[in-house]
Amino acid sequence: MAPLAPVAPPAEPTRPALGSLSSATPFKTPFAATPAVSARPSAATPATPGKRPVNPFLANDPDLKARRLARALVSDMIAYLPDMREEGLRDGTLKALFKEEIQKSYEEYIDQIGKEYAESTTHFQEALNDLLAGGQKMF
Repeated sequence: MAPLAPVAPPAEPTRPALGSLSSATPFKTPFAATPAVSARPSAATPATPGKRPVNPFLANDPDLKARRLARALVSDMIAYLPDMREEGLRDGTLKALFKEEIQKSYEEYIDQIGKEYAESTTHFQEALNDLLAGGQKMF
């Protein structure tokens, strides 16, 4: 018997390069026309120091945080007690009906932002008037 000839390993299938796709192909790469973007800001676009961050939840502004907290606490009262709110608005007894809930929420507000700051601003009162009283000045 004759010796067997060595067998070559099977060739791997070839794939066309991304740039070699024909124009008739419906797939187009979104990166072909995109210009390169530098990670460093250019001299033509100076930084704007007083600009607010894109995400307001990342802001360190105490007024913004206090206003957001006050509105969240008042919104919770409305969400948990919508019927009582409607009754209070209808009968004009909103202050009396929500006395206990307002007190608890205000204590939480003070715990989170501080008594001195809470007493020097009107954020909580504004949230009560805007949200709970539906824009009427009751508080």
